Amino acid sequence: MKILKKTFAYILPALMVAGGTSNCSDFIEIDPENKVPEEEVDFSATSEMYQPVVGVYNEVRASAMHYINALLMFTRDGDVWSGRYDDQGPAATFSREFVYDNSYWGLNQVWINWYNIIRIANSALESLDGYAQYLSEGSEDYANYQAYCGEVRTIRAWAYYNLVTNFGPVPIYSDNLQTEFRRATVESVYNYMLEDLNYAMQHMEHMRPNEMVHQGAITVYTAEMLAAKIYMLTDNWEQVETLTDDIINNGNFSLYGDYYQLFKIPGKLCDESLFECQVTDFGQGSGDQITVDQFFNCQGPNGSYAWKDEDGDHSMSGITNMVNSVSGWGFVGYEPEFVAWAEERGETVRATTSFLKAGGTTPEGWHIGTAAATTTDCWNGKSYVPFEQMTPGRTTYGSNNNVRIFRYADVLLMNSEAKIRLGKDGDYGYNEVRGRAQMSTKIGVTLDEVLDERRMELCSEWGYVYQDLVRTGRAATVLGPKGWTEDKKYWPVPATQLENLPDLALEPVEYNAASVSE
Repeated sequence: MKILKKTFAYILPALMVAGGTSNCSDFIEIDPENKVPEEEVDFSATSEMYQPVVGVYNEVRASAMHYINALLMFTRDGDVWSGRYDDQGPAATFSREFVYDNSYWGLNQVWINWYNIIRIANSALESLDGYAQYLSEGSEDYANYQAYCGEVRTIRAWAYYNLVTNFGPVPIYSDNLQTEFRRATVESVYNYMLEDLNYAMQHMEHMRPNEMVHQGAITVYTAEMLAAKIYMLTDNWEQVETLTDDIINNGNFSLYGDYYQLFKIPGKLCDESLFECQVTDFGQGSGDQITVDQFFNCQGPNGSYAWKDEDGDHSMSGITNMVNSVSGWGFVGYEPEFVAWAEERGETVRATTSFLKAGGTTPEGWHIGTAAATTTDCWNGKSYVPFEQMTPGRTTYGSNNNVRIFRYADVLLMNSEAKIRLGKDGDYGYNEVRGRAQMSTKIGVTLDEVLDERRMELCSEWGYVYQDLVRTGRAATVLGPKGWTEDKKYWPVPATQLENLPDLALEPVEYNAASVSE
């Protein structure tokens, strides 16, 4: 029996949600009223019932957008790496050599980040149940309660998705008073997630997130997309097809016309978005703002300044209007081989968007100094926000931009893959994505072509390409020369976790709620 204090200190260190309330009904990530554990909440005030949900979104912003998640999770597919050996060197060996140091602080932090979200989600569900005792079943308010539970359950399932695809067997933390933490099998975690998502799909709104009263809140289609991702991992292509068909046929989603602007301020909460983390500077150059801290900043060119070529000689001579809004920490770099592959296949729109090169020029005309290069010379351009789009006074790298998590383009490609695997025509989704990128469309699309399209379309986004390599059995061929082996499919349990919760070293078991609850 582990004592509760140790549980919270190590596997789930307490990060109390900041207090404060807001009357802003169209922004779902203002710091919430409720705290964890709950203190003096009046559950009879059912008009405040959405506050626990806001707390979960707030924790997504705080924990899911921790920069170390990008540094480790985005860099596992052979196309992207940590970008630097001189700083956070273990991250480079993780991504380029598949040498896993389980004592690395960053690995432990990734583990903690996702369990923080799960803990806050568990508390939010308890709070929602507290409000529900004052509601009448069958009423509109009760339907709202169920929908809010669906939002929380979907986010909780997403946190487990990121844990299980990176760490494999992990503990299922079903109750904030739980004291037993033996790891559950991967299949058990999948099933636990699907239970949450099935509930969500029964009770959430059939809308796009940008149509919701709480604008940007996730919907039934978000849950369907996440469920489809789980079914992809288990080769259940009938379910993948059914779920993505529903999103395509009934969700009224569409690809944002400009791929470059999709990842910038104009693309916030567009009709392509199924899930994104919102930020805002309220249009003010100083004062309060809601940010994702260093999530974008860590991915930008390090030590770089940008300038516009006023005299036409392509040099910095006579330049006085230099800006540092494209200067970051220099992590998350593209491998030269991937950049060459993309350019050889004729990528223009997506290459311009995805690749931010030292010595290159942005579409706005800003030259990026070659001095920016340390150990990589091409960074994740999807994290770049042009100086012209920033609020004056707010010029930190990526300032005021949302983080894209789930996109309709991914749904279309999942649908194409499912149909092809089921012996059907998968051309539609594939060609929709290709058309937006100004690439030629095709007839009789093959599985290899869809996987290549996913590789390009989703590069540097949440480890999706690595997951594709593993689930298709291609990781050994693609990553084997770099040191990847089957036993390195998942990261090891962090040393700090093993030290304080030794049961994590035991063989995973089938999940049984009774065995882990008091």
